[in-house]
Amino acid sequence: MPESEPQKAAPEADLELIADVAREAGAIALKYFRRDPEVWWKGGVSPVSEADYAVDRFLRKELLAARPDYGWLSEETALEDQELARERVFVVDPIDGTRAFIAGRPIWCVSIGVVHRGESIVGVLECPELSETYHALRGGGAFRNGERLAVKPEGDAFVVAGPKAMVSELPSKILQKTRAYGYVPSLAFRIAMVASGALDATFVKPNAHDWDLAAADVILREAGGVIRDASGNTPSYAGPDLKKGALAAGSGSLLQAMTQTLSIGE
Repeated sequence: MPESEPQKAAPEADLELIADVAREAGAIALKYFRRDPEVWWKGGVSPVSEADYAVDRFLRKELLAARPDYGWLSEETALEDQELARERVFVVDPIDGTRAFIAGRPIWCVSIGVVHRGESIVGVLECPELSETYHALRGGGAFRNGERLAVKPEGDAFVVAGPKAMVSELPSKILQKTRAYGYVPSLAFRIAMVASGALDATFVKPNAHDWDLAAADVILREAGGVIRDASGNTPSYAGPDLKKGALAAGSGSLLQAMTQTLSIGE
């Protein structure tokens, strides 16, 4: 009798796997944090440290050993076309917020998402220096350190992060009751701040990559928010275009106004 094909892991099992691996990856990163790790410059503009490479090697080894049929997309690993043809793909940023990491600032995280046919279905952000772990499962809610997250209810005033030039383009009736939030070096963490209610929303400047967004995307969605582009569409991940245009992340009428602002800027 021929052996049956192995069943694809349930998303719940994927969440358990990546949460455990992310915790170990965070511990690896901490061994380099504030210890003057070696740094290189990609294209002369984007830093990468030996910690990024060490965490990336560990994640790829552990995750693909557990799920050899999954694809792999990471900021620090050379991309192979066949990886994106898989039904499920790990989308990873070994250290999101490398500039902050190198500078000894605490706002950085290990970001791991599972993408199924373009949609982010599982996400974990491990923020070891902040002692925070965010996780979400499609249909299962979003959590920080075990406590359920929800976006901030719409009120009379807003706190919005992102490039000041983008915030300043909001309609005047919204801008006059909006406070721009200071720079957050990790994009994934900034989106998680929207999910937790610490921010009402954030703009995302053009050219963010899938690995910056995928894990945080499902965390925000499960908290009641969404990421949209200028056309009002949600991003698709692990496809042919790994760079995104300008985006807005939030909820309610504020997000609607932000999306309209994006379309004006095109």
